[in-house]
Amino acid sequence: MTTRKQPVAASELISARTAARLAAVQALYQMDMAGTDLNDVIEEFLAERITQKPGAAADDGTEEDATAAAAAQGADRQFFADILHGVLRRQREIDPLIDDQLATGWRLVRVDSILRAVLRAGVCELLERADVPVRVVINEYINVAHFFFSEDEPRVVNGVLDKIARKIRAKDFEPKGGSV
Repeated sequence: MTTRKQPVAASELISARTAARLAAVQALYQMDMAGTDLNDVIEEFLAERITQKPGAAADDGTEEDATAAAAAQGADRQFFADILHGVLRRQREIDPLIDDQLATGWRLVRVDSILRAVLRAGVCELLERADVPVRVVINEYINVAHFFFSEDEPRVVNGVLDKIARKIRAKDFEPKGGSV
């Protein structure tokens, strides 16, 4: 007799930091689209989204929104707030870095709002979190992009973050150890 396992909730499949990154992207999107204040959005997410009971995720009715909202439940609360504060504090530095890596004729303001939030959060983490390896940051934001997109956007995240990382954290790409 075989027993059937219960489906695993999205929030149980990802780490607290991944959930924080996902929640930060959602919050940045909300701030961009609705003009929500930084402190208000942090308070809302900490009170209503990150601490929700399983199955109570707020969403727009699509399966992707429900999955993303559920995944944010187990987020590292401080890491989430740090990303948001960092993006707002350094946005005048972050946006030109992204603009310089986009295809000719494309500006960050023309990019999808969610993709813009993913890129901003990723660049912020590259700038501010030297304790997180470059490859981890890039892979994490590619995975975050997969929560929202199934087309080319995760590849755009990979390309843009990789190019920016090679500029601002070049030493992380140098070979370790001595010569052979």
